Amino acid sequence: MTEEEVPSLQEELELARQQLRGLEADKEAYRDELSARDAIISELRQQVAARDSELAVQQQAVAEFEDRIEKMTSELSRAVASYRTLVVQSNPDVPEDMISGDTIEAIDSSIESARGLINRIRESMEAEISSARFPIGAPVRTAPDFSTLSPREKIQYAIGGKR
Repeated sequence: MTEEEVPSLQEELELARQQLRGLEADKEAYRDELSARDAIISELRQQVAARDSELAVQQQAVAEFEDRIEKMTSELSRAVASYRTLVVQSNPDVPEDMISGDTIEAIDSSIESARGLINRIRESMEAEISSARFPIGAPVRTAPDFSTLSPREKIQYAIGGKR
């Protein structure tokens, strides 16, 4: 190596050192950025874990509500069936097959329409009976016609004697 090459090599060395310092600064900046991102990732993982536990609690609550809804639906069905039975028993004049429905409102509606039908039939039958009405039994008694009787028959009738 010659003396002339030394300053040039020293300059190259200095340039390489500056580049190395720049790279080390970049490396440090990347490390800081990576640490910040790791912290963010860690925080996000904690948030995801918290959300997962909240989700599990909510899913459990939904399952409990679904069970309650199923039980209430079953109880409602039994109550409606009991109500229908009571309506049938308290309305012996209405045929049982005319009382139907899956809800209390439907049963009430069917009993009202059945009563309306029964009332229309009853009124129709009463109108038919009254139009064909005739006296039952012996005819109405009328007083005897005395104008055709002789005076002797009139006296005999008055004292209750027979002829």
